[in-house]
Amino acid sequence: MDGKKTMNPNLLVQLTSGIVASYVRNHNVPVSEMHSLIGQVHETLATTARNPNTPPEEKALPAVPIRKSIGPDYLICLEDGEKFKSLKRHLKSKYNMTPEEYRKKWDLPDDYPMVARRYSEVRSALARDMKLGHRRRSKTLN
Repeated sequence: MDGKKTMNPNLLVQLTSGIVASYVRNHNVPVSEMHSLIGQVHETLATTARNPNTPPEEKALPAVPIRKSIGPDYLICLEDGEKFKSLKRHLKSKYNMTPEEYRKKWDLPDDYPMVARRYSEVRSALARDMKLGHRRRSKTLN
């Protein structure tokens, strides 16, 4: 025997289906992502069975699909599924994570927003109305 442990394939399928079923009961997972979810769970279990003393590389699943995390009025945090107008403060206070770390963890593009579009538009309009960013003209005495 080569010393490598293998898990009974039937047990592996049974464990995978149980874990995936439990996850899907508590999370909205699009049908298009089910194949990937099943594959990740199966591979993690198989790897753990082969190397029980080596912790598996953790690849977290987002609370919601990345495409659905951006709405016009809010952003949904991929860590916990909560809705926010601005993610930066939530990420720092709850997860001690910067926007750059968040983007890297979830493999998001550099231009992934940290503020909801409509909230940003309202704040921009407010700043324009208050003439923020414009220098005050000093009155000169002649």
